[in-house]
Amino acid sequence: MTEGEDVKSDASAGHPASADGFSEDSRRTSADPHGPAGASPHEPLAVGLRGASPEAEQQLRSRGIDPRRLSISRLGRPGHLLWRGYPRWGRRIVGGLLLWGTLVLLERQLVLRGGWLNVLASLTVGLLVLQGACDALVTASERLAARLEWDHYVAGSVAEILSTLPELVVIGFIVPVSPWAALVIALVTIYNNALIFSLYSYFLPKDQKGQFLMPTAITGAGTQILIAGAALGSIVGLVLLVFSIEGTTKQSFHPIDLAVLGLSMLLVFVVYVVNLLHAYSREEGSVRDALGLDARATERRRELVYEDVKEVSSLNLVGLLLLGVVAAFVGGERIALVAEEAVGDLGLDLITTSILLAGFAGMSEYVILWKAHRKGQHRIALANAFGGITQVMFLVMPFTLLAIALFQAIGPESHPDLPIAFNLSATLLFLLLFPVFFVLVTLLEEDHTLSSLDATIMTTIVALVLGILVAYGSG
Repeated sequence: MTEGEDVKSDASAGHPASADGFSEDSRRTSADPHGPAGASPHEPLAVGLRGASPEAEQQLRSRGIDPRRLSISRLGRPGHLLWRGYPRWGRRIVGGLLLWGTLVLLERQLVLRGGWLNVLASLTVGLLVLQGACDALVTASERLAARLEWDHYVAGSVAEILSTLPELVVIGFIVPVSPWAALVIALVTIYNNALIFSLYSYFLPKDQKGQFLMPTAITGAGTQILIAGAALGSIVGLVLLVFSIEGTTKQSFHPIDLAVLGLSMLLVFVVYVVNLLHAYSREEGSVRDALGLDARATERRRELVYEDVKEVSSLNLVGLLLLGVVAAFVGGERIALVAEEAVGDLGLDLITTSILLAGFAGMSEYVILWKAHRKGQHRIALANAFGGITQVMFLVMPFTLLAIALFQAIGPESHPDLPIAFNLSATLLFLLLFPVFFVLVTLLEEDHTLSSLDATIMTTIVALVLGILVAYGSG
């Protein structure tokens, strides 16, 4: 199918549709959806999911489609994983909000006056609430998608973007306190997530050749956006390196510099998401054509994705979204306080503190990754790990740059962090993005697989870069 082309019906494609939604060609090569007792009526429709019939998968292979690389996945949470009918993250978010209220009360009563105890308490509360906020937002987006009958790739993309809201809120709270710390945390998060992606590659199930076949979303548009990240990192880093030479007229970022860079990166992200959705749409269209599905069977295949998504009222849905947003703001305020106390009052190194904060702030995403891995959804887990790199680089980073530009333009005239200077730390943070992204691109493009050697190379390079940043990045 060409981009934007509508999916043809079975009749127009030369496949007469049967009453159950399958073409006659599909019926001959797939298990009967109304087959013998005990057989799943959805097996032929579940290609790409657990429970798909081998016949249907073979039919896809005969059309040149590898079912192992399909992006489709089930959304929601099965009923047996709920706690008394409620998701387990609900307890965490309620407990976190209660602890937050207690902590604020103790601070106002001057029982807690800063120091390590307040930092650890705020960090604990922030992590609990932020993880709950992420789960609430993802759950809300899945239920909204089920209500509006979105395709799975649209639902997944919206959930991924919404899951970054807690990180954006954290950055929004930190910018007025320390714009430089906000920029460092955003950049360091990219390195942290690259390390997580590299480490997770060890746990992927390998074939007889010791390799894992990558999803097409990563080997396609994903590698292109990594190339863009490598180019942007090297360009900005080299510019900072040139201008940092003593005697040059420009020695710091102006608001217009940050705004232009941020908007340029956002433009790349928007085009990336659009291309990704088109690629997913073409993939699903190819599956429908290969299996000869009509509109009715296509609808049943979509329903498989939302089988575990609970149907709720509009009021419940709005309440869940508001809960996620409020929790994100509460958790963000606590993490911002941790950054202020650790770097300011406790005098910790900013790079090291940023690495720790970025790791803690991304804990909810790491938990989601591990849960998907335990359920055998390795492609979903890997896509989440990969999204942690691309979304921070092209969504969180531009938001940070634009927030700093706005604060610098309309905020107080004098701030110790502003304007952000072209120093060694900034130069290294941007410039070292190039080797990290370059290694990822090269290894992913080699044969669209990941081996243990690839994982070792990626882990070593990223760990070395983080070591350099810790040792010399605060100079």
